[in-house]
Amino acid sequence: MSTHAPTLLVMAAGMGSRFGGLKQVEPFGPGGETLLDYSVYDALRAGFGQIVFVIRRDFEEVFRERVGRRFEARTAVEYVFQDISYLPGGYESDVVREKPWGTAHAVWCAGAAVHTPFAAINADDFYGRDAFAQLARFSKNESGRARRPDAPLRLAMAGYRLADTLSEHGSVSRGICDVDTGGLLVDIEECSGIESAGSGAGRVRTTEGGDRVLGPETIVSMNCWAFVPGVFDLLERALVDFLASRGGDPRAECYLPAAVAGAMREGAAEVEVLPVRATWFGVTHRDDKPRVVSALRALVDSGEYPARLWSEEG
Repeated sequence: MSTHAPTLLVMAAGMGSRFGGLKQVEPFGPGGETLLDYSVYDALRAGFGQIVFVIRRDFEEVFRERVGRRFEARTAVEYVFQDISYLPGGYESDVVREKPWGTAHAVWCAGAAVHTPFAAINADDFYGRDAFAQLARFSKNESGRARRPDAPLRLAMAGYRLADTLSEHGSVSRGICDVDTGGLLVDIEECSGIESAGSGAGRVRTTEGGDRVLGPETIVSMNCWAFVPGVFDLLERALVDFLASRGGDPRAECYLPAAVAGAMREGAAEVEVLPVRATWFGVTHRDDKPRVVSALRALVDSGEYPARLWSEEG
């Protein structure tokens, strides 16, 4: 592995409760590929090196066998566990939780395994070739950039149109972005329960009981980030604050968008929004699968991907 190659960090500890199973190992491609296969394929051809998977201990064996081993002969692979009991600052929770502590915690758990600029992605989303090309370009630029100790961290986020990320089969959660004219992220709001309102728009119920309509061109975060190792300190501070205020709530999660937004408000980070020109799709609900299978088949037929991503010989 080149010491200058960025790392791909894959958040794969989700439980897939709305999907009804482990999306991380679900076949979607014509050769039985998972969505993660396509992300790794695109990342490797963009120049990423080491892959770090953040998983849960209870499905380590099945993940290594059905997913991880395909990549171990092609690049350096490391596994990190998102453990509910692993928390910063000696914090101990006596709350019974079924779900992990959220995506900010997932990335923070990998701090000891990542030493280069890196991209952080979900395991169960398809981001497209252009996303990884832009993330790799940003990461390589940051690898060679001199930074003053008091300067904010330079991070980046792949931005997608809301219209391209909705599901016709139920609600979704998205990070709603406010972007300035220079392409920098002003603020990001984690928004859950977004339903399709037709014509690419989204609708979400407000706390006052009304409906908030989000336009189809609204830029959203799909947890596709370019980070630098200094982000682990920012995430730890965000987790400490989260645990102090919401650690007693068994359903509360510390999300990456909220942690990054907090760092931005403190002047500790600035985020460039990368306008991705690639098709995003993912599977939130089981009924989303046929659409994703069809979309992947179309990309294979167009020549964007081979019919089988990986040969047995590697």
